[in-house]
Amino acid sequence: MKKNVMITGAGSGFGKLTALALAARGHHVIATTETDAQAQTLREQAPQLEVHRLDITTDDVFKTLDWDIDVLINNAGAGETGPIADVPLDRVRHLFEVNVFGTLRVTQVVLRSMVANKRGRVIIMSSIAGVVAAPAFGPYAMTKHALEAMGKAMRAEVAPLGIDVTLINPGPYLTGFNDRMAESMWEWFGDESLNGSEADLFRVIGDFVTTGQRDPSEVANRLVELVEADTTTENNFVPEDIKAQLGLS
Repeated sequence: MKKNVMITGAGSGFGKLTALALAARGHHVIATTETDAQAQTLREQAPQLEVHRLDITTDDVFKTLDWDIDVLINNAGAGETGPIADVPLDRVRHLFEVNVFGTLRVTQVVLRSMVANKRGRVIIMSSIAGVVAAPAFGPYAMTKHALEAMGKAMRAEVAPLGIDVTLINPGPYLTGFNDRMAESMWEWFGDESLNGSEADLFRVIGDFVTTGQRDPSEVANRLVELVEADTTTENNFVPEDIKAQLGLS
């Protein structure tokens, strides 16, 4: 059955790939971007999509009250690295504003119509960082751990109302996101930082995360499967063996 699917952060990466894949399968896709410029570019590149600017950290989210949404894919997000001991708090606040509060904000608004219709699905873009926190990636992992708690609580709360909530947990994929995130700490980190003597360690970790990244179409394909599935599991790791690769139970 064809569905109306809204995707946040659809201007690039997983969001854009998933929007195109879903549209190719006949679904009606409402692709949203943070800025007008991103929206215009996406309209020109993919006229098969319904495109809107939607900044999830603002009252833009109330636009969605007028949209018929069967599935919400919460894909919009930000990344930041740096040692917890001295990462600037304004950068951490921004991460939480986008990844946690923004995601919760748009979800709460979309849930109004889903609850009224007694049907719907919410897919939350978590990460392998939602279940493990590596050195230097603590700020990002903090937000993804928060999304894990949000999604799991919400899944139990709204299931009796006919609404399904599920989380997807990708490993490192080649969208450019991980590379930008790994570089972000060097905008402020230096010899004066509390962990300044460990700069080489943080560079090695950043190189490890950004080396050998996988084809992001794997995540887009999994998201398509989750949109179309009759039922879902609480977490969906991509690739499926990512936890085993990292030595996690």
